[in-house]
Amino acid sequence: MASRGTSQAFPASRPGGPLRRRITVLVAAILAVAVIAYGVVSYLVYDGLGTAPRACWPADRANTPDSFTVPAEFDPALATANLMPVPQDVVFHSRDPQMPDADLAAWWIPAADPQAPAVVVVHGIKSCRREPNVLLAAGMLYRHGYSVLLMDLRDHGDSEGDDARFAGGSEEYLDVLGAWDWLVAQGVPEERIGILGMSFGAATSVIAGGHEPRVAAVWADSSPNEMRRAIGLFLEDQAGLPDILVPGAILWARIIAGDDLTAFDPIDEAGRYGGRSIAFVHGELDEVLPASMAQELHDRAVAAGATSPDAWVIADAGHTQGVYVAPAEYETRLVEFFDAAIGDGG
Repeated sequence: MASRGTSQAFPASRPGGPLRRRITVLVAAILAVAVIAYGVVSYLVYDGLGTAPRACWPADRANTPDSFTVPAEFDPALATANLMPVPQDVVFHSRDPQMPDADLAAWWIPAADPQAPAVVVVHGIKSCRREPNVLLAAGMLYRHGYSVLLMDLRDHGDSEGDDARFAGGSEEYLDVLGAWDWLVAQGVPEERIGILGMSFGAATSVIAGGHEPRVAAVWADSSPNEMRRAIGLFLEDQAGLPDILVPGAILWARIIAGDDLTAFDPIDEAGRYGGRSIAFVHGELDEVLPASMAQELHDRAVAAGATSPDAWVIADAGHTQGVYVAPAEYETRLVEFFDAAIGDGG
């Protein structure tokens, strides 16, 4: 018997010890399965949302500047009124040093006046230059005396690419600048070149101008403000999956393609437009990206000293639908913006 004041040794095996160990093993196994499941699902998310299909949407594949249609729910006369001449097929190269020889496809539609300003027109993700919203906006500009260059981003449409993967604008912006370089090489003065982008094309255009201070003006229709937030919203809208999968998808992009999907945020790039012109428009009923993003982008640009008209939120318009829903006002605002920034009114 232990004497008073002497601690009794614990038994070698306490009651419940084996059960505790079994629970620990079970919890560890559940956590391992959860981690594996998260990795698999987030990979599938990245593979689904991050893969560029190359081909245009089936409904758009026959569209050309001289013959295109708008979605059935909108006035078909919009296309007729904004048809352009048969375009010149041209190729140019990205500024990306990783793919300097890849041919990027574009349509060049020069204005009658060889001294006319020119606008690069950029489509959204998983789309191409044949999408009617970009054709319609280009047609509006052409009718007002602008030359237009409608491009296919890498891995989209008729352009070559590197890995058929979406890079969050961190690589694609170099394609837009390659188009800008092509116009300069054709003799268009730098101060007479603008960029128009839709959706992801808008984000890419904002990033391009943020990196190239010689870009005079950007019209951004339905741009996200932050890429991480945009990926989460696209995930919820297109797949009905929770935002918690976004970090995993971003990690897979780094592992598989070496892409940093969140390297550049449009709202940060908007803060680099001091002394230049940039406009933000957005559909009020945008089901993918909140219309409030346009105001946030506008506020950042203005705070940096940019010339930017009030953010225009278009009533009754969904994602990139403003050009269909309010075509007359869209045309007026679009042309007035570029006239002031790169046209004869500037």
